[in-house]
Amino acid sequence: MEPWPEWMVAKLDEAPPAVRTTAKLIPGKGERPGEAIATRWHDFRGDWMVVRDEKTDTEIDVFCPPSLSAYLETTPRDGAFVLDKNLREPLGYDAVEKQLRSWRETLGDRAAAYSLHGLRKLAIVQLADAGCSDAEIQAITNQTPETIAYYRARASRKVMSRNTQLRREKD
Repeated sequence: MEPWPEWMVAKLDEAPPAVRTTAKLIPGKGERPGEAIATRWHDFRGDWMVVRDEKTDTEIDVFCPPSLSAYLETTPRDGAFVLDKNLREPLGYDAVEKQLRSWRETLGDRAAAYSLHGLRKLAIVQLADAGCSDAEIQAITNQTPETIAYYRARASRKVMSRNTQLRREKD
């Protein structure tokens, strides 16, 4: 699974609303796609949100990024779920994935390799680019150190070198 490239993220304004919202929830919460799609409105409590990890059967409170909060403020609240099928059921993974496939076709062949799960990998890359440590990334995504290290290697060396040099200059 490949992290989404920036050109594809930049095209999200043209994506169906469910894909656009999922593309905000997955990296913002650091969850797997199925868990993010099943996000309930009550999972957000002020500055905090509940993040679920079905593999370890745990729930953790994670600080909600302001960009995700701002996006959700513009999202209609028609049911219990952020992505709702009806008042009491979330939109299914398959429904969102089908919309993603249709949208990807409009982007050409180079978009075919990217899945919803690649958004979770993108979260690691973005957090690494922001200068976060492996422990900080794990506090959000709850992924193994090996997975974090693998995707950290994809983080932009240019951004990491800038962050490192600026950090050194502060001391």
